[in-house]
Amino acid sequence: MKYDRRRFIEFLGKVGIGVVAIPPFLTNCGNTTTPTKSKLRLDDSLEKLKNLKLKALTPSDKDDLLLAEGLQYHTVVKWGDNINEKDTFGFNNDFTCFIPFDENNPKDGLLWVNHEYVNPLFVSDFNYRKYENPEEHRTLDQVQKEMYNVGGSIVRIKKENGRWNIVENDPLNKRITAQTPIPLNWDVPIKGKNTVIGTLGNCSGGITPWKTFITCEENYDNFYGETIYDTNDEATHKPSSYGWEKFYNCPPEHYGWVVEVNPQDGTAQKHIALGRFAHECCTLYELDDKRIVAYTGDDKKDEHLYKFISSKPGSLKEGTLYVADTLRGKWLALDWENQPILKSSFKNQTEVLIRAREAAKLLGATALNRPEDIEIDPITGNILLTLTNNKNKNDFHGSILKIEEADGAFDALTFKASVYMAGGEENGFSCPDNLAFDLSGNLWMTSDISGYAMNKKDGPYMPFKNNSLFVIPRYGADAGKVIRVASAPRDAELTGPWFSPDGKTLFLSVQHPGELTQDIKNPTSKWPFDKDNIPKSAVVAIQGDLIEKMNQLNQIEA
Repeated sequence: MKYDRRRFIEFLGKVGIGVVAIPPFLTNCGNTTTPTKSKLRLDDSLEKLKNLKLKALTPSDKDDLLLAEGLQYHTVVKWGDNINEKDTFGFNNDFTCFIPFDENNPKDGLLWVNHEYVNPLFVSDFNYRKYENPEEHRTLDQVQKEMYNVGGSIVRIKKENGRWNIVENDPLNKRITAQTPIPLNWDVPIKGKNTVIGTLGNCSGGITPWKTFITCEENYDNFYGETIYDTNDEATHKPSSYGWEKFYNCPPEHYGWVVEVNPQDGTAQKHIALGRFAHECCTLYELDDKRIVAYTGDDKKDEHLYKFISSKPGSLKEGTLYVADTLRGKWLALDWENQPILKSSFKNQTEVLIRAREAAKLLGATALNRPEDIEIDPITGNILLTLTNNKNKNDFHGSILKIEEADGAFDALTFKASVYMAGGEENGFSCPDNLAFDLSGNLWMTSDISGYAMNKKDGPYMPFKNNSLFVIPRYGADAGKVIRVASAPRDAELTGPWFSPDGKTLFLSVQHPGELTQDIKNPTSKWPFDKDNIPKSAVVAIQGDLIEKMNQLNQIEA
Protein backbone atom coordinates (compact mmCIF):
# COMPACT_ATOMS: atom_id res chain seq x y z
CA MET A 1 0.00 0.00 0.00
CA LYS A 2 1.48 3.31 -1.04
CA TYR A 3 2.24 5.62 1.85
CA ASP A 4 0.43 8.93 1.81
CA ARG A 5 1.30 11.42 4.57
CA ARG A 6 -1.80 13.51 4.02
CA ARG A 7 -4.05 10.49 4.19
CA PHE A 8 -2.33 9.31 7.32
CA ILE A 9 -3.05 12.54 9.15
CA GLU A 10 -6.68 12.28 8.05
CA PHE A 11 -6.66 8.70 9.27
CA LEU A 12 -5.44 9.69 12.72
CA GLY A 13 -7.56 12.81 12.94
CA LYS A 14 -5.73 16.10 12.78
CA VAL A 15 -6.48 18.84 15.28
CA GLY A 16 -6.28 22.42 14.11
CA ILE A 17 -4.47 25.38 15.63
CA GLY A 18 -6.43 27.32 18.20
CA VAL A 19 -8.50 24.39 19.41
CA VAL A 20 -8.48 23.60 23.10
CA ALA A 21 -9.45 20.00 23.82
CA ILE A 22 -9.82 17.94 26.96
CA PRO A 23 -9.76 14.38 25.63
CA PRO A 24 -11.26 11.96 28.16
CA PHE A 25 -9.21 9.15 26.63
CA LEU A 26 -6.06 10.49 28.31
CA THR A 27 -7.62 10.05 31.71
CA ASN A 28 -9.57 6.86 31.03
CA CYS A 29 -7.36 4.40 29.16
CA GLY A 30 -3.81 5.21 30.21
CA ASN A 31 -2.22 2.33 28.35
CA THR A 32 0.86 4.06 27.01
CA THR A 33 1.06 6.95 29.41
CA THR A 34 0.28 7.19 33.07
CA PRO A 35 -3.34 8.43 33.39
CA THR A 36 -3.34 12.14 34.21
CA LYS A 37 -5.72 15.02 34.66
CA SER A 38 -3.89 17.00 32.00
CA LYS A 39 -5.57 19.17 29.43
CA LEU A 40 -4.40 19.16 25.85
CA ARG A 41 -3.91 22.74 24.75
CA LEU A 42 -3.54 23.23 21.04
CA ASP A 43 -2.79 26.92 20.66
CA ASP A 44 0.68 28.49 20.86
CA SER A 45 2.30 25.11 21.55
CA LEU A 46 1.03 23.72 18.27
CA GLU A 47 2.38 26.78 16.48
CA LYS A 48 5.83 26.02 17.92
CA LEU A 49 5.69 22.47 16.63
CA LYS A 50 5.46 23.76 13.08
CA ASN A 51 9.18 24.41 13.26
CA LEU A 52 10.12 21.09 14.89
CA LYS A 53 12.18 19.11 12.39
CA LEU A 54 13.16 15.53 13.22
CA LYS A 55 16.35 13.94 11.95
CA ALA A 56 15.72 10.26 11.31
CA LEU A 57 18.21 7.47 11.90
CA THR A 58 19.19 5.31 8.97
CA PRO A 59 18.73 1.53 9.35
CA SER A 60 21.65 -0.02 11.22
CA ASP A 61 22.95 -3.47 12.13
CA LYS A 62 25.31 -2.10 14.78
CA ASP A 63 25.31 -3.80 18.17
CA ASP A 64 24.19 -0.82 20.19
CA LEU A 65 21.12 1.17 21.18
CA LEU A 66 21.27 4.09 18.79
CA LEU A 67 19.12 7.20 19.26
CA ALA A 68 18.18 10.10 17.03
CA GLU A 69 19.65 13.54 17.55
CA GLY A 70 18.13 15.20 20.61
CA LEU A 71 17.76 11.97 22.59
CA GLN A 72 19.89 10.14 25.13
CA TYR A 73 19.29 7.18 27.44
CA HIS A 74 20.42 5.61 30.66
CA THR A 75 19.75 2.13 31.99
CA VAL A 76 17.23 1.95 34.83
CA VAL A 77 17.40 -1.79 35.58
CA LYS A 78 18.68 -4.90 33.80
CA TRP A 79 18.51 -8.67 34.10
CA GLY A 80 20.15 -9.92 37.30
CA ASP A 81 20.14 -6.58 39.14
CA ASN A 82 19.20 -6.83 42.80
CA ILE A 83 15.80 -5.27 43.54
CA ASN A 84 15.72 -6.26 47.22
CA GLU A 85 17.71 -8.44 49.59
CA LYS A 86 16.50 -11.69 48.03
CA ASP A 87 15.17 -10.90 44.55
CA THR A 88 16.73 -10.04 41.21
CA PHE A 89 15.27 -8.48 38.10
CA GLY A 90 13.94 -11.13 35.69
CA PHE A 91 14.85 -12.05 32.12
CA ASN A 92 13.61 -10.75 28.76
CA ASN A 93 11.70 -7.71 29.98
CA ASP A 94 8.83 -6.62 27.74
CA PHE A 95 5.92 -4.33 28.75
CA THR A 96 6.62 -1.47 31.15
CA CYS A 97 4.28 0.91 32.97
CA PHE A 98 4.69 3.48 35.72
CA ILE A 99 2.34 4.67 38.46
CA PRO A 100 3.44 7.68 40.54
CA PHE A 101 2.67 7.73 44.25
CA ASP A 102 1.40 11.29 43.94
CA GLU A 103 -0.14 12.78 40.79
CA ASN A 104 1.58 16.06 41.63
CA ASN A 105 5.01 14.38 41.74
CA PRO A 106 5.72 12.48 38.50
CA LYS A 107 9.28 11.61 39.60
CA ASP A 108 8.63 8.92 42.23
CA GLY A 109 6.56 5.78 41.81
CA LEU A 110 6.32 2.12 40.91
CA LEU A 111 7.53 0.60 37.67
CA TRP A 112 6.02 -2.71 36.54
CA VAL A 113 7.97 -4.78 34.01
CA ASN A 114 6.93 -8.04 32.30
CA HIS A 115 9.40 -10.92 31.90
CA GLU A 116 8.18 -12.84 28.89
CA TYR A 117 10.38 -15.92 28.46
CA VAL A 118 13.91 -17.22 29.04
CA ASN A 119 16.93 -18.28 27.04
CA PRO A 120 18.15 -21.35 28.96
CA LEU A 121 21.70 -20.84 27.68
CA PHE A 122 21.96 -17.70 29.82
CA VAL A 123 19.45 -18.39 32.60
CA SER A 124 19.99 -22.04 33.49
CA ASP A 125 23.23 -22.90 31.69
CA PHE A 126 21.42 -25.39 29.48
CA ASN A 127 22.32 -25.59 25.81
CA TYR A 128 19.65 -27.37 23.74
CA ARG A 129 22.01 -27.56 20.78
CA LYS A 130 24.37 -29.96 22.56
CA TYR A 131 21.91 -32.86 22.66
CA GLU A 132 19.98 -34.91 20.16
CA ASN A 133 17.17 -35.30 22.72
CA PRO A 134 17.65 -32.24 24.95
CA GLU A 135 14.55 -32.87 27.10
CA GLU A 136 16.24 -35.98 28.51
CA HIS A 137 19.05 -33.89 30.00
CA ARG A 138 17.04 -31.25 31.86
CA THR A 139 17.24 -30.95 35.65
CA LEU A 140 14.78 -29.65 38.23
CA ASP A 141 17.26 -26.98 39.32
CA GLN A 142 17.48 -25.65 35.75
CA VAL A 143 13.72 -25.50 35.39
CA GLN A 144 13.35 -23.70 38.72
CA LYS A 145 15.85 -21.04 37.62
CA GLU A 146 13.82 -20.54 34.46
CA MET A 147 10.55 -20.34 36.41
CA TYR A 148 12.00 -17.63 38.62
CA ASN A 149 13.08 -15.48 35.69
CA VAL A 150 9.65 -15.06 34.06
CA GLY A 151 6.57 -13.23 35.35
CA GLY A 152 7.16 -9.62 36.35
CA SER A 153 8.98 -7.17 38.59
CA ILE A 154 7.69 -4.29 40.70
CA VAL A 155 10.37 -1.71 41.51
CA ARG A 156 10.19 1.71 43.04
CA ILE A 157 12.07 4.24 40.94
CA LYS A 158 12.87 7.91 41.52
CA LYS A 159 14.21 10.59 39.25
CA GLU A 160 17.04 12.53 40.85
CA ASN A 161 19.52 14.82 39.10
CA GLY A 162 17.99 13.89 35.77
CA ARG A 163 18.36 10.10 36.19
CA TRP A 164 15.87 7.38 37.10
CA ASN A 165 17.20 4.89 39.63
CA ILE A 166 15.78 2.01 41.64
CA VAL A 167 15.14 2.75 45.30
CA GLU A 168 17.17 -0.15 46.65
CA ASN A 169 15.44 -2.54 49.05
CA ASP A 170 12.23 -0.53 49.05
CA PRO A 171 9.55 -2.69 50.74
CA LEU A 172 7.39 -2.43 47.60
CA ASN A 173 10.08 -3.98 45.39
CA LYS A 174 9.09 -7.57 44.61
CA ARG A 175 8.91 -10.34 42.03
CA ILE A 176 5.96 -12.24 40.59
CA THR A 177 7.20 -15.50 39.04
CA ALA A 178 6.07 -18.78 37.50
CA GLN A 179 5.94 -20.14 41.06
CA THR A 180 3.73 -17.45 42.63
CA PRO A 181 0.26 -18.76 43.68
CA ILE A 182 -2.43 -16.78 41.83
CA PRO A 183 -6.21 -17.19 42.34
CA LEU A 184 -8.66 -17.35 39.44
CA ASN A 185 -11.32 -14.64 39.29
CA TRP A 186 -14.02 -17.16 38.46
CA ASP A 187 -16.64 -19.16 40.36
CA VAL A 188 -15.84 -22.51 38.73
CA PRO A 189 -12.52 -24.34 39.30
CA ILE A 190 -10.39 -24.94 36.23
CA LYS A 191 -8.83 -28.39 36.13
CA GLY A 192 -9.78 -28.76 39.78
CA LYS A 193 -8.11 -25.57 40.99
CA ASN A 194 -9.27 -22.12 42.09
CA THR A 195 -5.66 -21.03 42.63
CA VAL A 196 -2.93 -21.82 40.11
CA ILE A 197 0.85 -21.70 40.16
CA GLY A 198 2.52 -18.73 38.53
CA THR A 199 2.26 -16.48 35.52
CA LEU A 200 4.42 -16.75 32.39
CA GLY A 201 4.72 -15.65 28.79
CA ASN A 202 4.04 -12.11 30.00
CA CYS A 203 4.01 -9.85 26.95
CA SER A 204 2.18 -6.52 27.05
CA GLY A 205 -0.39 -5.02 29.43
CA GLY A 206 -1.75 -1.82 30.89
CA ILE A 207 -3.07 -0.02 33.96
CA THR A 208 -6.62 -0.33 35.30
CA PRO A 209 -8.71 2.75 36.21
CA TRP A 210 -8.21 1.74 39.84
CA LYS A 211 -4.39 1.88 39.44
CA THR A 212 -3.39 -1.77 39.32
CA PHE A 213 -1.16 -3.44 36.74
CA ILE A 214 -2.40 -5.63 33.89
CA THR A 215 -0.04 -8.26 32.44
CA CYS A 216 -0.90 -10.68 29.63
CA GLU A 217 0.11 -14.31 29.20
CA GLU A 218 1.01 -14.76 25.54
CA ASN A 219 2.92 -17.86 24.32
CA TYR A 220 1.91 -19.96 27.32
CA ASP A 221 2.15 -23.25 25.39
CA ASN A 222 5.97 -22.99 25.37
CA PHE A 223 6.06 -23.80 29.07
CA TYR A 224 3.53 -26.57 29.84
CA GLY A 225 2.32 -27.38 26.33
CA GLU A 226 -1.28 -27.29 25.18
CA THR A 227 -4.41 -29.43 25.15
CA ILE A 228 -5.42 -30.28 21.58
CA TYR A 229 -8.86 -31.57 20.57
CA ASP A 230 -9.48 -33.74 17.52
CA THR A 231 -12.62 -33.91 15.39
CA ASN A 232 -14.19 -36.28 17.92
CA ASP A 233 -13.44 -33.79 20.74
CA GLU A 234 -10.85 -36.16 22.19
CA ALA A 235 -8.10 -34.35 24.07
CA THR A 236 -4.37 -34.98 23.76
CA HIS A 237 -1.39 -33.11 25.20
CA LYS A 238 0.95 -31.26 22.87
CA PRO A 239 4.38 -31.07 24.58
CA SER A 240 6.01 -27.73 25.34
CA SER A 241 9.38 -26.55 24.07
CA TYR A 242 10.73 -25.97 27.61
CA GLY A 243 9.43 -29.23 29.03
CA TRP A 244 8.35 -27.88 32.40
CA GLU A 245 5.45 -30.34 32.52
CA LYS A 246 7.97 -33.12 33.12
CA PHE A 247 8.74 -31.54 36.50
CA TYR A 248 5.48 -29.85 37.51
CA ASN A 249 1.93 -31.07 37.01
CA CYS A 250 0.48 -27.74 35.87
CA PRO A 251 -2.32 -28.02 33.31
CA PRO A 252 -1.97 -25.76 30.24
CA GLU A 253 -5.49 -24.46 31.00
CA HIS A 254 -4.06 -22.55 33.97
CA TYR A 255 -2.24 -20.23 31.55
CA GLY A 256 -3.13 -17.95 28.66
CA TRP A 257 -5.09 -15.41 30.72
CA VAL A 258 -5.07 -11.71 31.51
CA VAL A 259 -3.57 -11.18 34.98
CA GLU A 260 -4.11 -8.23 37.33
CA VAL A 261 -1.42 -7.35 39.88
CA ASN A 262 -1.85 -5.12 42.93
CA PRO A 263 1.25 -2.88 43.05
CA GLN A 264 1.01 -2.36 46.79
CA ASP A 265 1.30 -5.97 47.91
CA GLY A 266 2.06 -7.99 44.78
CA THR A 267 -1.13 -10.05 44.99
CA ALA A 268 -2.58 -11.10 41.65
CA GLN A 269 -5.62 -12.67 40.01
CA LYS A 270 -6.33 -14.21 36.59
CA HIS A 271 -9.39 -12.89 34.75
CA ILE A 272 -11.13 -15.87 33.15
CA ALA A 273 -13.95 -13.80 31.63
CA LEU A 274 -11.50 -12.22 29.16
CA GLY A 275 -10.82 -15.58 27.50
CA ARG A 276 -7.82 -17.83 27.06
CA PHE A 277 -5.42 -17.42 24.15
CA ALA A 278 -2.05 -15.80 23.41
CA HIS A 279 -2.89 -12.38 24.84
CA GLU A 280 -0.48 -9.82 23.45
CA CYS A 281 -2.09 -6.99 25.37
CA CYS A 282 -5.20 -5.84 27.20
CA THR A 283 -6.26 -2.24 26.75
CA LEU A 284 -8.94 -1.00 29.14
CA TYR A 285 -11.43 1.83 28.83
CA GLU A 286 -13.75 2.99 31.61
CA LEU A 287 -17.22 4.05 30.45
CA ASP A 288 -19.12 6.92 32.05
CA ASP A 289 -21.11 4.45 34.14
CA LYS A 290 -17.81 2.86 35.32
CA ARG A 291 -18.29 -0.32 33.33
CA ILE A 292 -15.10 -1.59 31.70
CA VAL A 293 -14.35 -2.32 28.07
CA ALA A 294 -11.22 -4.40 27.45
CA TYR A 295 -9.66 -4.91 24.00
CA THR A 296 -7.22 -7.79 23.56
CA GLY A 297 -5.58 -9.55 20.63
CA ASP A 298 -4.44 -13.15 20.08
CA ASP A 299 -0.86 -12.94 18.79
CA LYS A 300 -0.82 -15.91 16.47
CA LYS A 301 -1.28 -16.31 12.73
CA ASP A 302 -4.95 -16.41 11.70
CA GLU A 303 -6.25 -15.64 15.18
CA HIS A 304 -8.59 -12.92 16.37
CA LEU A 305 -9.38 -9.59 18.00
CA TYR A 306 -11.55 -9.67 21.14
CA LYS A 307 -13.48 -7.19 23.27
CA PHE A 308 -14.92 -7.70 26.76
CA ILE A 309 -17.77 -5.47 27.98
CA SER A 310 -18.54 -5.64 31.67
CA SER A 311 -22.11 -5.65 32.93
CA LYS A 312 -21.19 -4.20 36.32
CA PRO A 313 -19.07 -1.16 37.25
CA GLY A 314 -15.37 -1.91 37.72
CA SER A 315 -15.73 -5.60 36.91
CA LEU A 316 -13.48 -7.83 34.82
CA LYS A 317 -15.62 -10.85 35.69
CA GLU A 318 -19.29 -10.05 35.07
CA GLY A 319 -19.88 -9.32 31.42
CA THR A 320 -19.60 -10.68 27.88
CA LEU A 321 -16.60 -11.51 25.73
CA TYR A 322 -16.93 -10.71 22.01
CA VAL A 323 -14.79 -11.55 19.01
CA ALA A 324 -14.45 -9.38 15.89
CA ASP A 325 -15.86 -10.08 12.47
CA THR A 326 -13.90 -7.30 10.79
CA LEU A 327 -15.35 -8.07 7.34
CA ARG A 328 -18.91 -7.31 8.44
CA GLY A 329 -18.02 -4.96 11.29
CA LYS A 330 -19.69 -6.97 14.03
CA TRP A 331 -18.76 -8.02 17.55
CA LEU A 332 -19.86 -11.65 18.03
CA ALA A 333 -20.76 -12.76 21.55
CA LEU A 334 -18.89 -15.77 22.96
CA ASP A 335 -22.02 -16.51 24.97
CA TRP A 336 -22.73 -20.21 25.59
CA GLU A 337 -26.25 -19.59 26.83
CA ASN A 338 -27.41 -17.64 23.78
CA GLN A 339 -25.33 -19.02 20.91
CA PRO A 340 -26.74 -22.40 19.77
CA ILE A 341 -23.56 -23.40 17.95
CA LEU A 342 -21.54 -22.91 21.14
CA LYS A 343 -24.09 -24.72 23.26
CA SER A 344 -23.90 -27.73 20.96
CA SER A 345 -20.08 -27.74 20.94
CA PHE A 346 -19.08 -27.01 24.55
CA LYS A 347 -20.26 -28.11 27.98
CA ASN A 348 -20.60 -24.64 29.53
CA GLN A 349 -19.38 -21.03 29.45
CA THR A 350 -16.16 -21.93 31.26
CA GLU A 351 -15.20 -24.33 28.49
CA VAL A 352 -16.03 -21.68 25.88
CA LEU A 353 -13.62 -19.27 27.58
CA ILE A 354 -10.88 -21.90 27.94
CA ARG A 355 -11.23 -22.86 24.27
CA ALA A 356 -11.91 -19.31 23.04
CA ARG A 357 -10.00 -19.83 19.79
CA GLU A 358 -12.24 -22.71 18.75
CA ALA A 359 -15.37 -20.88 19.83
CA ALA A 360 -14.36 -17.77 17.86
CA LYS A 361 -13.94 -19.79 14.68
CA LEU A 362 -17.30 -21.47 15.12
CA LEU A 363 -18.94 -18.02 15.25
CA GLY A 364 -17.20 -16.88 12.07
CA ALA A 365 -14.64 -14.45 13.50
CA THR A 366 -12.16 -12.96 11.05
CA ALA A 367 -8.71 -14.54 10.92
CA LEU A 368 -6.10 -11.80 11.30
CA ASN A 369 -2.36 -11.60 10.73
CA ARG A 370 -1.03 -11.82 14.30
CA PRO A 371 -3.02 -9.22 16.28
CA GLU A 372 -0.57 -7.57 18.65
CA ASP A 373 -0.75 -4.24 20.45
CA ILE A 374 -3.96 -2.21 20.76
CA GLU A 375 -4.07 1.48 21.66
CA ILE A 376 -6.82 4.07 21.83
CA ASP A 377 -6.15 7.30 19.97
CA PRO A 378 -6.31 10.07 22.60
CA ILE A 379 -7.65 12.59 20.10
CA THR A 380 -10.29 10.66 18.16
CA GLY A 381 -11.01 7.64 20.35
CA ASN A 382 -10.37 5.28 17.42
CA ILE A 383 -8.77 1.93 18.23
CA LEU A 384 -5.51 1.07 16.49
CA LEU A 385 -4.31 -2.53 16.20
CA THR A 386 -0.99 -3.75 14.88
CA LEU A 387 -1.04 -6.85 12.69
CA THR A 388 2.60 -7.93 12.71
CA ASN A 389 2.74 -10.31 9.74
CA ASN A 390 1.57 -13.63 8.32
CA LYS A 391 4.15 -15.20 6.04
CA ASN A 392 1.75 -18.02 5.15
CA LYS A 393 -0.39 -15.37 3.43
CA ASN A 394 2.60 -13.55 1.91
CA ASP A 395 2.16 -10.73 4.41
CA PHE A 396 5.79 -10.26 5.42
CA HIS A 397 5.60 -6.72 6.73
CA GLY A 398 2.28 -6.41 8.56
CA SER A 399 -0.04 -3.42 8.84
CA ILE A 400 -2.01 -1.13 11.14
CA LEU A 401 -5.76 -1.68 11.45
CA LYS A 402 -8.19 1.00 12.63
CA ILE A 403 -11.44 0.18 14.42
CA GLU A 404 -14.10 2.91 14.57
CA GLU A 405 -16.83 1.90 16.99
CA ALA A 406 -20.38 2.86 15.94
CA ASP A 407 -21.17 6.40 17.13
CA GLY A 408 -17.86 6.41 18.98
CA ALA A 409 -19.31 4.16 21.71
CA PHE A 410 -16.81 1.68 23.12
CA ASP A 411 -19.59 -0.69 24.11
CA ALA A 412 -21.08 -0.69 20.60
CA LEU A 413 -21.61 -4.04 18.89
CA THR A 414 -20.89 -2.77 15.37
CA PHE A 415 -17.88 -0.98 13.96
CA LYS A 416 -15.98 -0.03 10.85
CA ALA A 417 -12.58 -1.60 10.20
CA SER A 418 -10.02 -0.18 7.79
CA VAL A 419 -6.44 -1.11 7.05
CA TYR A 420 -4.75 2.19 6.59
CA MET A 421 -1.05 1.54 6.23
CA ALA A 422 0.87 -1.61 5.38
CA GLY A 423 4.46 -2.16 6.35
CA GLY A 424 7.14 -2.45 3.71
CA GLU A 425 10.22 -0.75 2.34
CA GLU A 426 8.23 2.03 0.67
CA ASN A 427 6.48 2.91 3.93
CA GLY A 428 9.65 2.74 6.02
CA PHE A 429 8.84 0.04 8.57
CA SER A 430 8.16 -3.68 8.87
CA CYS A 431 6.42 -5.94 11.39
CA PRO A 432 4.73 -3.35 13.65
CA ASP A 433 4.40 -4.47 17.27
CA ASN A 434 3.89 -2.09 20.20
CA LEU A 435 2.12 1.25 19.79
CA ALA A 436 2.13 4.25 22.08
CA PHE A 437 0.53 7.67 21.92
CA ASP A 438 2.44 10.40 23.73
CA LEU A 439 0.80 13.23 25.63
CA SER A 440 0.40 15.27 22.46
CA GLY A 441 -1.18 12.47 20.45
CA ASN A 442 1.86 11.58 18.34
CA LEU A 443 2.05 7.89 17.44
CA TRP A 444 5.10 5.82 18.45
CA MET A 445 5.70 2.29 17.17
CA THR A 446 8.21 -0.53 17.65
CA SER A 447 9.00 -3.32 15.21
CA ASP A 448 9.26 -7.07 15.76
CA ILE A 449 11.35 -8.62 13.00
CA SER A 450 12.40 -12.11 14.07
CA GLY A 451 16.09 -12.46 14.87
CA TYR A 452 16.18 -15.51 12.62
CA ALA A 453 15.04 -13.41 9.64
CA MET A 454 16.74 -10.10 10.46
CA ASN A 455 19.71 -8.95 8.36
CA LYS A 456 19.55 -12.00 6.08
CA LYS A 457 21.06 -11.31 2.68
CA ASP A 458 18.41 -11.07 -0.04
CA GLY A 459 15.67 -11.61 2.57
CA PRO A 460 12.58 -9.36 2.77
CA TYR A 461 13.81 -7.73 6.00
CA MET A 462 17.33 -6.81 4.94
CA PRO A 463 16.50 -3.15 4.12
CA PHE A 464 15.26 -2.54 7.69
CA LYS A 465 18.28 -4.06 9.47
CA ASN A 466 17.86 -4.10 13.28
CA ASN A 467 14.49 -3.65 14.96
CA SER A 468 13.65 -0.03 15.69
CA LEU A 469 11.45 2.53 17.40
CA PHE A 470 9.57 4.97 15.15
CA VAL A 471 7.49 8.08 15.71
CA ILE A 472 4.80 9.40 13.37
CA PRO A 473 4.26 13.07 14.28
CA ARG A 474 0.75 14.41 14.23
CA TYR A 475 1.72 18.04 13.85
CA GLY A 476 4.31 20.25 12.18
CA ALA A 477 6.58 19.89 9.18
CA ASP A 478 7.07 16.14 9.66
CA ALA A 479 3.42 15.30 10.24
CA GLY A 480 2.64 11.86 8.85
CA LYS A 481 6.23 10.80 8.27
CA VAL A 482 7.46 7.48 9.66
CA ILE A 483 10.65 8.52 11.43
CA ARG A 484 13.11 6.04 12.95
CA VAL A 485 14.26 7.44 16.30
CA ALA A 486 15.97 4.39 17.84
CA SER A 487 17.75 1.28 16.57
CA ALA A 488 18.08 -1.81 18.78
CA PRO A 489 21.22 -3.85 19.48
CA ARG A 490 21.78 -7.10 17.57
CA ASP A 491 19.05 -9.76 17.81
CA ALA A 492 17.02 -7.45 20.07
CA GLU A 493 13.62 -5.81 19.80
CA LEU A 494 12.41 -2.66 21.51
CA THR A 495 9.21 -3.18 23.49
CA GLY A 496 6.90 -1.70 26.10
CA PRO A 497 7.11 2.06 25.35
CA TRP A 498 5.56 4.04 28.20
CA PHE A 499 5.67 7.78 28.83
CA SER A 500 6.14 9.25 32.29
CA PRO A 501 3.27 11.45 33.57
CA ASP A 502 5.09 14.66 32.65
CA GLY A 503 6.01 13.39 29.17
CA LYS A 504 9.73 13.97 29.76
CA THR A 505 10.78 10.30 29.82
CA LEU A 506 10.05 7.39 27.55
CA PHE A 507 10.56 4.09 29.36
CA LEU A 508 11.51 1.36 26.87
CA SER A 509 12.55 -2.27 27.12
CA VAL A 510 15.50 -3.62 25.19
CA GLN A 511 14.56 -7.29 24.94
CA HIS A 512 16.66 -10.37 24.09
CA PRO A 513 19.89 -8.82 22.75
CA GLY A 514 22.15 -11.68 21.66
CA GLU A 515 19.20 -14.07 21.37
CA LEU A 516 20.88 -16.11 18.60
CA THR A 517 24.01 -16.78 20.69
CA GLN A 518 25.18 -20.39 20.48
CA ASP A 519 28.41 -20.05 22.47
CA ILE A 520 28.07 -18.04 25.67
CA LYS A 521 31.74 -17.08 25.38
CA ASN A 522 31.09 -15.58 21.96
CA PRO A 523 27.68 -13.85 22.16
CA THR A 524 26.13 -12.23 19.10
CA SER A 525 25.56 -9.08 21.17
CA LYS A 526 27.38 -7.63 24.16
CA TRP A 527 24.87 -4.87 24.95
CA PRO A 528 24.65 -3.25 27.55
CA PHE A 529 28.41 -3.81 27.63
CA ASP A 530 28.82 -5.02 31.21
CA LYS A 531 32.22 -6.30 32.29
CA ASP A 532 31.14 -9.93 31.82
CA ASN A 533 30.24 -9.27 28.14
CA ILE A 534 26.96 -11.14 28.60
CA PRO A 535 23.99 -9.58 26.76
CA LYS A 536 21.24 -8.50 29.13
CA SER A 537 17.70 -7.27 28.59
CA ALA A 538 17.14 -3.94 30.30
CA VAL A 539 14.72 -1.08 30.80
CA VAL A 540 16.09 2.25 29.67
CA ALA A 541 14.88 5.80 30.23
CA ILE A 542 15.02 7.89 27.06
CA GLN A 543 15.10 11.64 27.59
CA GLY A 544 16.13 14.77 25.81
CA ASP A 545 15.03 17.85 23.98
CA LEU A 546 13.21 15.88 21.28
CA ILE A 547 11.00 14.01 23.78
CA GLU A 548 10.11 17.21 25.61
CA LYS A 549 9.26 19.09 22.42
CA MET A 550 7.10 16.24 21.14
CA ASN A 551 5.15 16.33 24.40
CA GLN A 552 4.95 20.08 24.85
CA LEU A 553 1.23 20.22 24.07
CA ASN A 554 0.54 18.59 27.40
CA GLN A 555 0.13 21.30 30.02
CA ILE A 556 -1.05 20.77 33.57
CA GLU A 557 -3.74 23.22 34.61
CA ALA A 558 -4.71 24.04 38.15
